[in-house]
Amino acid sequence: MAGNDTPPPEQALIRVHSPPGGNNFNPVEAETPALHAATRIYYGEINHFRKWFPWLIPSFIIANVVMFVITMYLNDCPQNSVSCVARFLGRFSFQPFRENPLLGPSSNTLQKMGALDVSKVVHKHQVWCLITCIWLHGGIFHLLANMLSLLAIGIQLEREFGYVRIGLLYIISGVGGSLLSALFIKSNISVGASGALFGLLGSMLSELFINWTIYANKFGVLVTLLIIIAVNLAVGILPHVDNFAHIGGFLSGFFLGFVFLIRPHFGWVSQRYAAPSTYSSTPKPKFKVYQLVLWGSSLILLIIGLTTCIVMLLHGVDLNEHCSWCHYLSCVPTSKWSCNTEPISCLSEQFGNELRITCSNSNRTRTYQLPNPSTSQIQGLCGQFCR
Repeated sequence: MAGNDTPPPEQALIRVHSPPGGNNFNPVEAETPALHAATRIYYGEINHFRKWFPWLIPSFIIANVVMFVITMYLNDCPQNSVSCVARFLGRFSFQPFRENPLLGPSSNTLQKMGALDVSKVVHKHQVWCLITCIWLHGGIFHLLANMLSLLAIGIQLEREFGYVRIGLLYIISGVGGSLLSALFIKSNISVGASGALFGLLGSMLSELFINWTIYANKFGVLVTLLIIIAVNLAVGILPHVDNFAHIGGFLSGFFLGFVFLIRPHFGWVSQRYAAPSTYSSTPKPKFKVYQLVLWGSSLILLIIGLTTCIVMLLHGVDLNEHCSWCHYLSCVPTSKWSCNTEPISCLSEQFGNELRITCSNSNRTRTYQLPNPSTSQIQGLCGQFCR
């Protein structure tokens, strides 16, 4: 699941993608005319259908883990907070559950590490946050969920299509998720790799469509994929889950799948690699017409979409002002939970060894015995008390 990390100075929305249950969808060989033994085609040996050794996705997983360890080291909860979880871990201990239920750092630390903060992107042009945020995670639970999903989905895709295409697809989808998130969610910071993960999931769907003729049991695979996608997007209506990042990543990956994951149809492959006497001399096109149409239209839509989103973001556009119902795509309020994500703030006053905190939204007040508190300690107490 995804959770809203820590409120002060802003809440951190995280992105999570549930594992797909180990479902792998691999193109299968279509039946081809019988060939003489000397000219038999082994598709696994052909460059377009070769199996790649997956090393990039494991490297991404290691990079995410390393970034989380660095984030926790810099967080240093015992030094910057009054209370911590698992204090025996020293500076790697976690923020209090009430502040961060995912066992992770404070939102202040995530901001320093490059979390997506819309105000900084718009007013300070820190556009690199659109990329850095996808390497950060809100806690142990968040990290584990995303990395297990990446392991289940990414390894198979890299084995089928290679590290270049899957690496580009992952990064661009992550940026696409960050862009849509930033256009709708203005008051919170956002971290997580779920936009990129949903991009991989979206690419699996488009890959099925564009390589439709080389699949067996097409409709069974399609129904299974649609169910997985629907379940994962449905999780996004829970509070504190950045479903806009999920949707943005999914759409980016869906269009990128048409561009990056296109494969020649078997008729062309058979003619190209078989003996000349085996088939008719009439040359077959490498791609079918529908493949070329999907490839070209997807590339155009992708470029237009990403460019438009970047321009709107840098001009400070808030899409909530143009779509009054779109917020329901990310959170649907019920009697069990609220979708209020307004940042929490408080007023602090120091009287000798006593620190008095007053919540701005409720005017509740509490006094702590804390001489000379640091700014980080005040922010932590504010988040725990006023949330």
